[in-house]
Amino acid sequence: MDEVFKYLKECGTFYLATCEGDQPRVRPFGAIDLYEGKIYIQTGNIKKVFKQMMEKPKIEICGMQPDRTWIRIEATVVQDDRMEARQHMLDENPGLKRMYAADDGNCEVLYLKDATATICSFTAEPRVIKF
Repeated sequence: MDEVFKYLKECGTFYLATCEGDQPRVRPFGAIDLYEGKIYIQTGNIKKVFKQMMEKPKIEICGMQPDRTWIRIEATVVQDDRMEARQHMLDENPGLKRMYAADDGNCEVLYLKDATATICSFTAEPRVIKF
């Protein structure tokens, strides 16, 4: 899991896919946190992406490194409504503090559960990491 976290952090921007009805939805994300041994993402609860994840918590994440390797992660997201988890995310991603506060009623953090990450390239066999 540490390797997956580091990989995503180095991507800077990664893409999160959800489903709305029968239509996939993809958007860029960048905030990520490693807290209590789990990988977390962050969003606002007023956003469609949050509502989509609450209705259908299975997501996929994809990101690419400059070396032309890429990662695909299949996971289920779980909302963590603890103030400590939200504050940790904000402390690790200080740019979020311009838009969110841990106690603002909008900031949400979710961790990845039952995840499978696959790191791929054009020249090597894929590596699979389950966490």
